[in-house]
Amino acid sequence: MCTLIHMNDDLRERLQQTRRVRTPWSADGTRGISGTRLDELLERWANGYDWGVHERRIGECPWVTVRAGDTELRVIHQRSVDPGAPVVVLLHGWPDSVLRFERVLPLLADIHVVVPALPGFPFAAPLTVAGMSANRIAGIVADALDELGYSRYTVSGGDVGGTIAELLAAEHPDRVVALHLTNIAPQRALSADPAKLAPDAAAYLDRSARWFRAEGGYIAEQSTRPNTLAVALGDSPAGLAAWIIEKLESWSEESAFTADELLTWVTAYWVTGTIGTSFATYVEPVALPDRIDTPTVLSVFPRDIKPEPRSYAEVFLNVCDYVEHQAGGHFAAWEQPEAYVGDVHRAIKLGG
Repeated sequence: MCTLIHMNDDLRERLQQTRRVRTPWSADGTRGISGTRLDELLERWANGYDWGVHERRIGECPWVTVRAGDTELRVIHQRSVDPGAPVVVLLHGWPDSVLRFERVLPLLADIHVVVPALPGFPFAAPLTVAGMSANRIAGIVADALDELGYSRYTVSGGDVGGTIAELLAAEHPDRVVALHLTNIAPQRALSADPAKLAPDAAAYLDRSARWFRAEGGYIAEQSTRPNTLAVALGDSPAGLAAWIIEKLESWSEESAFTADELLTWVTAYWVTGTIGTSFATYVEPVALPDRIDTPTVLSVFPRDIKPEPRSYAEVFLNVCDYVEHQAGGHFAAWEQPEAYVGDVHRAIKLGG
């Protein structure tokens, strides 16, 4: 649906000609993906991995293209047999795609589900202009939902998708009846005053700052030098795999992904050529309201990168339900689909 056979041939040729790069820390997984792990994944990618199988499965999803203002939005639109069923919008983040929600779709047959391929990400319409901020994407998603005939809906998301979900609720309080989030917008930490926070919320700000110092180098590069990084990752499948798979594995439970699942999420970026455009929401500034009053379910998964305490989230959101899970990480819809769906239904009940 989104690739051509000659691209797959080009990919295999590039993989076979990969120049192995070693550093003094190649065996240290805390310094990025280890050389051994990357070697075994590249070997599988070049010899044995079949993108065509996964491409056909993804293509069988109920895709539609919706006109949204001055652009187009490609979405998976899974309808319930009940015309009056509730509507849920699922918003993915980075470095993933609509594939984040592949495992929850069969569990949501009782509701209408819309999963946008966010502009700039895999499977989306090509992005060629600057200015694709989270605010602008929220507007595009709202326009697309209007075109689909949905005037009231629950929005669920995490990572960049969580930020867009907040913006949708803020800008369209008459349409968004409830939110389900796995994190709150990270930009909120910039405006939070520790002196006005509860002790555990202030402590969270300290933990978050330590995380950014230790783990946030990718954010600095993607937000300040996207052109440079896009060349490095867009021309080298080995570089792309190293950049993305490190995050997929370190932000999730152990064994959350098989080798082929990891490679499918990476290949989605390669065949669509979207790694550079996926940086847009890191580059473009976002304008968030001080607070959003939409009823919210916040799901906390222990392996997520920096889960927020309830006291911190309540400063910015109307947290009606705070659910702490025993397993799962940043890609919770993929890792713990039943738990994720349970919390989506909690949010639907909040919305009435």
